[in-house]
Amino acid sequence: MTLPLFLGQNARWLAAGGLLTFLSSFGQTFFISVFAGEIRADFDLSHGEWGLTYTLGTGASAAVMIWAGGLTDIFRSRSLGALALAMLAGACLFMAFNRWSALLPLVIFALRFTGQGMTVHIAVVSMSRWFVATRGKALSIASLGVALGEALLPLAAVALMTWVDWRLLWIGAAGAGLLAIPALVALLHEERTPQSHAETDHATGMEGRHWRRPEMLRHWLFWFMIPALLGPAAFNTAFFFHQVHFATVKGWEHLHLVALFPLFTVAGVTSMVLSGALLDRVGTARLIPWFQVPMVAAFTLFALGDSLGTALLGLICMAMTSGANSTLPNAFWAEFYGTRSLGAIKAMAAAVMVLGSALGPGITGGLIDAGLGIQMQYLGVAGYFLFTTAMMAVGVRRAARRL
Repeated sequence: MTLPLFLGQNARWLAAGGLLTFLSSFGQTFFISVFAGEIRADFDLSHGEWGLTYTLGTGASAAVMIWAGGLTDIFRSRSLGALALAMLAGACLFMAFNRWSALLPLVIFALRFTGQGMTVHIAVVSMSRWFVATRGKALSIASLGVALGEALLPLAAVALMTWVDWRLLWIGAAGAGLLAIPALVALLHEERTPQSHAETDHATGMEGRHWRRPEMLRHWLFWFMIPALLGPAAFNTAFFFHQVHFATVKGWEHLHLVALFPLFTVAGVTSMVLSGALLDRVGTARLIPWFQVPMVAAFTLFALGDSLGTALLGLICMAMTSGANSTLPNAFWAEFYGTRSLGAIKAMAAAVMVLGSALGPGITGGLIDAGLGIQMQYLGVAGYFLFTTAMMAVGVRRAARRL
């Protein structure tokens, strides 16, 4: 099927996925971290204290995701998506009006659970379930929402903060979330239920069967994948979370660093589209073991480079993995474990990734306070991604024989 025909026949469902992933931006680190300086100043927090706050809130959202993510196996995406957007709008208002540092972890929890957690989860599970032969294509198209938010929102927020108070931007984010609810409901006016899919056009996984989440947790492949699940979530998050500090250490204006982010997004979108197309042609098993190799180069460049040019090269390398990360891991769970219980299975994987995004800022922030510079830390991160690649190469190659 050609791309124009695919888009024409499935525009409604793909647009709904893209809308959800775009609005998830308000709970993503690349947006929240833009306000790091203002939040630390208003609440009188050190780098370590702000990182710990972020870790506590995000870690709690990971725990709740284990339960909440399984709801996608029971309820329609239309209903869950509308609820998630309403809760996301409430979380944005919570950030806008909160004045107490003691409540800040709860604010972060609300933003991360509804934004990074549920809105993305609903979108990717829906795409993985509704599309089989064109799963990679559907995931890459729906994930363009995150890419668009990543390209536009941080730069817009930094620019607008020179004119208006940062809290007003969160009120605007809440308004955008509320306005999107009727649009989502209209796009998914015709939607098949998860239960009907479970008995008809779901695809099986290894050994030709549908796996349940308890079975997946007892299977060795899941544990081989955990370092790779944690890595991008932890260290991409850490990079964007500490972007203000990173720019200061390098001697750059923060706005100059943020101005590179649209190029990061272009590279990420390119990688996402290419990985989605290759996924449909050759399968996940041949691609996923190697998709984190560019992270080794990225964090080496961040550690050793002193110019914005080397930062751009590092961002492009990081974007190669980030783009593929939008398609390959999501397709991996469907291909290896089947799609009947995909919501519950993907929820566990999502919880691990959210946990990674909780640990990254907390660990790096604590190490900064302890005197270990961000550049030295990034050399260690490069070594970590060599380890994740080795784990996937061994685990996936062995498991692929059972497909």
